[in-house]
Amino acid sequence: MRKNGIRLQYSGFIIFAAQILSVITGLAFTLLLTRNMTKQEYGIWANIFDLISYFLLLSGIFPFWAIRFVARGKQGAAKTGLLANLAISLVSAAVYISLAPLLTGAFHISGPYVFMYLVAFAQIINIHLILMLESVLRATKPQAVGYGLLIEETTKLALAYVLIIRLQQLFLGALLSIIISATVQMLYYVSITRKELRQKIQWAYAKEWLKGSAANLYNAVGSQLASTTIIMLFLLGGQEARGNYQAAITFTNIIGYSLFLSYALYPKLLAENNLKDAANSLKIVLMFAIPITTIIMATSPSLLIVLNIHYSEAQPILLILAIDAFILLIQQFHASVVLGTEKLDEEATISLRKLAKSRMFKIFTLPYIQAAISLPTVFIILTRFTGDSPVRAAFYVATISLAAHSIILLIQYAIMYSTVRIPIPWKNIAKYVLASAVAAAVLSVLPDTTTLTLTFATVLLGITIYTAILLAIDREARTLVGAIWDEIKNVITGKANKQVKNHKKIIA
Repeated sequence: MRKNGIRLQYSGFIIFAAQILSVITGLAFTLLLTRNMTKQEYGIWANIFDLISYFLLLSGIFPFWAIRFVARGKQGAAKTGLLANLAISLVSAAVYISLAPLLTGAFHISGPYVFMYLVAFAQIINIHLILMLESVLRATKPQAVGYGLLIEETTKLALAYVLIIRLQQLFLGALLSIIISATVQMLYYVSITRKELRQKIQWAYAKEWLKGSAANLYNAVGSQLASTTIIMLFLLGGQEARGNYQAAITFTNIIGYSLFLSYALYPKLLAENNLKDAANSLKIVLMFAIPITTIIMATSPSLLIVLNIHYSEAQPILLILAIDAFILLIQQFHASVVLGTEKLDEEATISLRKLAKSRMFKIFTLPYIQAAISLPTVFIILTRFTGDSPVRAAFYVATISLAAHSIILLIQYAIMYSTVRIPIPWKNIAKYVLASAVAAAVLSVLPDTTTLTLTFATVLLGITIYTAILLAIDREARTLVGAIWDEIKNVITGKANKQVKNHKKIIA
């Protein structure tokens, strides 16, 4: 078994910290939109990215296999994957441009908004390249993904300020901010993967990936099919309903950031297959995910008011989507464990017969079950029971999503439990829930806030209460804090020693 040099907790905390810091920049960017767009316009904005997601179906196929090959030390996998994904991105972008006028017509989009849909083609290329480069980094130096996120977020916010506030270009300015910042992020990733990208191309790997791509495409189509409920919400529930849904997702996405605490687990399992790492990662993920979910739910009215007073009516949607985000997080964690312990491609070859019988293929089938549950249900509900209420339409779609994800989680756990058993840390979970409940109880008696500063202070109070209680009742939490502090000191000391050595070299 190949020894992997990735530092599990260090990498996870770097990326998680970057994600949390990006909440500030991301919220600032969102405020520029929600406070300058109508609900209908915000729904159109969200729909642009809903639409391009269908042209990203192939974007994750080669990165899926590349990370497995890179993590196991297969030379040339990174360069092969990047060139392959670049070719796919150019074809996908060309198809998107040719179909965009027809699709916008089907969505009843007209006027200057059609041009915005066309401009979005550049993001298709960016995402293909970023996904491949992040798969390489995840297997080699995953903490760099956190740095890349910070670069992208700060660039996006700076560009948005100039283009939206100074030049008064709302839609176009927001789109260009996202596209250019993603390009900067991609170029940063290229600069730090130079070593891997200098290796010789191995087209034999691409041949094996193409053999396995049928399974990946099968999974991608299923996942996209399951997410079609959002398109149905836009078409049948209206642009305002999609705007309400997007406003709620702005905050519930933060719950998923906790999964980045286990970001390095997948390549670690590929290389070493140590289930103790999975058990420890689950504890850390839940230590953060449970309070984040609870605090978001407790402060939901204030969070939505900060976006715009008109979004206060979306509180029920946010509450449902917060629970849904937590369920989805656990589902994704289990999937990473199952896929990380799968050995069918360990020798750099992929057998279609073994793939069809593997746990990997079972995981890839789950989105179809989700789609079978959610699509007909959403269609019936939106066409018969929502009337003209955008809030009700978005709420029903969120509820159906929660039900579908809950069923999938149970099926997924049964798949995992039959071969890979990770002990559930019930005692730790009880402590996290207790500390979170106390924090939520305090926040619930406080009056709703209407300003960004007061809302941020309220959230910070909830985090402080949770942290204080958990440190008082959980020894492992205290140990973790000590380990984090030691890591910070080591980083600072290491940088200082490096500067001293460089200074000596200059003097010499």
